[in-house]
Amino acid sequence: MLKQVLVYIDEDAVQDSIDLVEAARLMFGDRDLITYALAPAGQYAGAETVFDYIITSEPAPVAHYEAGKIARLIEHLHHQYRFDAILIPSTTFGRIIAPRAAIRLRTGLVADVTEVRTEGDEILLVRPAFSGRLLATVVCRGSGPIMMSVRPRTFVKTGATVKQAKLIFCDTRNLPDSGIRLTGRTERHQEQDIRESEVLVAGGGGAMKDFPLLERLASLLGGKVAASRKAVDHGKASREIQVGQSGKMVGPKVYIALGISGSSQHMAGLKRAKHIISVNIDPHAPICSMSDIVVQGDYKVFAEALIKRIEAQRTQTNGGLSWK
Repeated sequence: MLKQVLVYIDEDAVQDSIDLVEAARLMFGDRDLITYALAPAGQYAGAETVFDYIITSEPAPVAHYEAGKIARLIEHLHHQYRFDAILIPSTTFGRIIAPRAAIRLRTGLVADVTEVRTEGDEILLVRPAFSGRLLATVVCRGSGPIMMSVRPRTFVKTGATVKQAKLIFCDTRNLPDSGIRLTGRTERHQEQDIRESEVLVAGGGGAMKDFPLLERLASLLGGKVAASRKAVDHGKASREIQVGQSGKMVGPKVYIALGISGSSQHMAGLKRAKHIISVNIDPHAPICSMSDIVVQGDYKVFAEALIKRIEAQRTQTNGGLSWK
C-alpha cells in the first residue's frame, strides 16, 4: 500500500530538512513510499535527487516567516494528496508552523522527535519530556496524518538511490494574505554552532570548575566547547552548547568528553560522532563503552598535558592542526 509523506523544507535549514526523508523511510520503508518536498520559498538545492516530487509556490515564493500562510498551504496540499505523514524540522520557524498546521488539520502533533521506530504495524515516536529528564514514546494510532516536528541533525539520509524529482507549482494567490511584511533586516553576530564544528571538547559534571581550560584546549584544536546537561543545569555552561536529546545532536570528527559519565540522553546526541575520546576516573562509565579511546584519570591532568603537547608541536612546526 502506497504511503505519501510531505516534508517541509525550511529555507534556513535546507539540508536538515532534506534529511527528514530518512525518518519517513524508517516509518514506511522504501518500496511503497512516495515523498514530497514542500519548498514554498523556492529553496530546495539537493532535494531534486532525494524526493519524488518538489512542490513550490507561484507566482511568488512564500517566506518562512509567513507561518499562517504556510500552514494553510499545508492544509490545502493535504486535502489534495492525503498524506500519511507530515514532517517539519524543529527550527525556529518550523516550531511556529507545525502547531498551526496541526490545528488546521485537526490532528495531533509530536514535537521535537529524536527517534522513530516501528513495532509490528505500529509507529513509535520518541521525544524528550520533562526538560529532557525522561524520554516519552508516542504510539501513532488513528486515521492520521502522522504529524511531527523533528530535531535538526537527528536523522541523516542513507541509501544510494538517486531520484529525479518532478516539480509541482502550487498557486498560492488564493491563500489569505498574512499581512506580514519584511521591512528590514539586521544581521546578528552569532558564534559558530557546535553542530558545525569538526572538533568538540565537552565538559560534564566532573569538569564543571574548569570550562576556561576546556575553551583553551578547544581553541588550540580549532574546535568548540560543548557541555553535558549537568553542567548546563548547574549554570556552568550555556544551553546553546548542550549535547543530548534535550540539547543538540552533533556529528564532529572528534568528540573529547572530559568528566562526562554518558547518560542515555547525552549519548543519543552523539550518534553521528565519528570518534569519541573519553577521559574519566571511572573506566566503567557508560560513555567508555562507546568510545574509541578511553583515558582513565583526571581530566585536568589530561587537558593540561595535551595543551602543552600541542603548543610544543606548534612551536616546532609553526602551524596548526588539521583533522582529516
